Amino acid sequence: MSAAYPRDVSRVIAIDGPAGSGKSSVSREVARRLGVQYLDTGAIYRALTWAVLERGVDPTDGGAVLEVAGAVTITSGTDPMNPTITVDGVDVSAPIRGDDVTAAVSAVSAVPEVRARLVALQRERVASATSGIVVEGRDIGTVVLPDAQVKVFLTASPAVRAQRRATQDERERDLVRDVQETESALRARDAFDSSRTVSPLAAAEDAIVLDASNMDFDQVVARIVELVGTVR
Repeated sequence: MSAAYPRDVSRVIAIDGPAGSGKSSVSREVARRLGVQYLDTGAIYRALTWAVLERGVDPTDGGAVLEVAGAVTITSGTDPMNPTITVDGVDVSAPIRGDDVTAAVSAVSAVPEVRARLVALQRERVASATSGIVVEGRDIGTVVLPDAQVKVFLTASPAVRAQRRATQDERERDLVRDVQETESALRARDAFDSSRTVSPLAAAEDAIVLDASNMDFDQVVARIVELVGTVR
């Protein structure tokens, strides 16, 4: 696996931001409207986390996690209308969104050697893109593709992110309590991701910080598409 930086990043749109900021749905729609490809780097970390848990490996054991990373093949599809993620050919799109993976992914993604391996995988996927590509994650504009043509740091207040995430689930439950629990979990995730030594969550110096607390989905998408249009 080569960690070489892609030679052409002139048509890369990097969208970073904290958990629950709407990166995935926004990035997919931006890619669809622009007619380009889409890469969810968070799904790659989640896929590895799923593989770690499936093998009964402790996600806080960096050496063991790295062994799993070297033993599995993770493949990401880049069609924004039908993004796919597989581990050794097994479709893991659904299980990587489970609570167990969510609880363990921060620990797995904090291992420096694991991040180096998966950054190389992400760069390979971008280099093979046949058109422009929207790449979303937490360190795209700062580490993975710092020369991306457009960099957006998409955020919103923890309360707004918690409300949006909680209401995505249509099951019967105590929504108020769930929003409170979700906000607490998001704050903890923000603190962990922002303080880790390797590739912490942060806006690139030249990124456009877009606070979507008071914007709806279409407004966010339109703003990013507009930003892309100003640099093309």
